[in-house]
Amino acid sequence: MKLLYKPLSLAVSALGGVLAGMLFKQAWKAATGEDDAPEATSSDYSTKEVLLAAVLQGAIFGGVKAAVDRAGAKAYTKATGKELD
Repeated sequence: MKLLYKPLSLAVSALGGVLAGMLFKQAWKAATGEDDAPEATSSDYSTKEVLLAAVLQGAIFGGVKAAVDRAGAKAYTKATGKELD
């Protein structure tokens, strides 16, 4: 059963990445009114704006990753009765 955990975990993580991207886009638009966050190399934005976008994006991606990983570990334990090592 543990052999199935890795591929399923990768697939769920990919979906989590898509979800995190959507959440970040919505959060950025709500905070700034702009559709797209600044690229790190864009000279149209200040360093402060670029760093704020990166920090917000990292926080959202990190939170979604932790939630997805935690849910996967709990589901594995519930399905198998065994803890992940």
